[in-house]
Amino acid sequence: MTNADKDRVSPDANKDRVPPQTDNDRVSPQANKDRVVIFDTTLRDGEQSPGATMTHDEKLEIAGLLDEMGVDIIEAGFPIASEGDFRAVSEIAKNAKNSVICGLARANIKDIDRCWEAVKHAERPRIHTFIGTSPLHRAIPNLTQDEMADRIHETVTHARNLCDNVQWSPMDATRTEWDYLARVVEIAIKAGATTINIPDTVGYTAPVESADLIRRLIAEVPGAEEVVFATHCHNDLGMATANSLAAVAGGARQIECTINGLGERAGNTALEEVVMALKVRNDIMPYYTGVDSTKIMHISRRVATVSGFNVQYNKAIVGKNAFAHESGIHQDGMLKNAETFEIMRPADVGLAETNIVMGKHSGRAALRAKLKDLGFELGANQLDDVFFRFKDLADRKKEVYDEDLVALVAAGEDEAKDRLVIKSLRVVCGTGGPAEAKLVMSVDGEEKTATQSGDGPVDATFKAVRELHPNDARLSLYQVSAVTEGTDAQATVSVRLEEEGNIATGQSADTDTVLASAKAYVHALNRLLVRRGKTGEDKREISYKDVS
Repeated sequence: MTNADKDRVSPDANKDRVPPQTDNDRVSPQANKDRVVIFDTTLRDGEQSPGATMTHDEKLEIAGLLDEMGVDIIEAGFPIASEGDFRAVSEIAKNAKNSVICGLARANIKDIDRCWEAVKHAERPRIHTFIGTSPLHRAIPNLTQDEMADRIHETVTHARNLCDNVQWSPMDATRTEWDYLARVVEIAIKAGATTINIPDTVGYTAPVESADLIRRLIAEVPGAEEVVFATHCHNDLGMATANSLAAVAGGARQIECTINGLGERAGNTALEEVVMALKVRNDIMPYYTGVDSTKIMHISRRVATVSGFNVQYNKAIVGKNAFAHESGIHQDGMLKNAETFEIMRPADVGLAETNIVMGKHSGRAALRAKLKDLGFELGANQLDDVFFRFKDLADRKKEVYDEDLVALVAAGEDEAKDRLVIKSLRVVCGTGGPAEAKLVMSVDGEEKTATQSGDGPVDATFKAVRELHPNDARLSLYQVSAVTEGTDAQATVSVRLEEEGNIATGQSADTDTVLASAKAYVHALNRLLVRRGKTGEDKREISYKDVS
């Protein structure tokens, strides 16, 4: 038996511990057994998707939207990872109005101190510390079970001495031996953890196992009734949402999730899915959250835009086809009674009941009202810019739909800060020979011109960009999709570039697919410039997977 097992919370060890606050900075199982806490990790776990890294301003914007929609806890980042992560977590902590602001830390004193320095600015801060407890993960730092138990006791105690709200996670808990998992959970509770998170790190668990594991921990671990149990599921087998809801049935009262299910590999539990599942099926899952579901669609679109990860058309709740009906029998039933083939209303998730078409005769006031309906509150200068581009689009496209407007707002967001800006592009292509592209581009304020030929108009255009801005970035994704239907539809192009360990995604939309491709490529290059530190930002230095 180790010291951690014998006397995990001795008076001497914890004489400086911060006492629990009496305000409602977390929802205890005793306070309301039917309340499920929503812990969003879009800015931390979601951002770990290759290419999904967000800029500083984008992180602040998404955090503000999460706070506004009623998310209980925002995991704002991994402060030790880089100076950029630290600054983002610190500023989010300072700006938060309602949400608890959480930072991630590995099981070492340096990480925990750095995390506290970032989150302490929040009115309600939380430290989230973790260590991999399965046999596979214990082998990485080469720790015995006893050595790991002592480290858990030491680090959780240290975190609790700094902050009254401490979450502890045994990474890969679902593949950890039962006896050892129960042992370390008890150690963490007695060391001062107020939330115990049980991660299904590799998406291995099935729902019945998820429920049973939580139920058994609560029943058998001493002190379990005094803390909140949480669930963190990955979607490798397509069961993340089912596993999370099963864990709630087993007694968990915190779900960790991300917008659009963004995350590594197959992603995380999708916030929109668990929130709406609890709302729609409250008859068999008598629990509730504090999330305003009418704000779901707007934040889904924003996360898709800033991350560069488009939402699949048939994605539950927020996919383009989630409320679409093409079958004749479905359409007839919908016209007679919407409940025939819909279990929730589009308005429940913030989607307009009708997609009012805008055109070239629509005025500024109509555009402002429509953008407000879509969740965009633009300042005067932003509105002027969008209105100018809207009029240009309306001259080329007979009908402008909601999706077109969302693409317009996203397209002009970064141009004022960009070092590379396309001024004009002319392309000649066809059956008579290789395509040729003549490009005029501003590089750090200086206009330059290049003409290149290539195997098709996109290849020629990208070569012209590389002539004006030499780079070694590798194109790892080039994807084109139509925003709406019709031959005059805008094309949305996504481009992902990789260079020296940095990954950046760019997006753009235009009725001209080649121009949209060029803008997306340049957008990605501009983001790479930020990633690799050429505009005052920094690159990630430490991963949560690094052995602490």
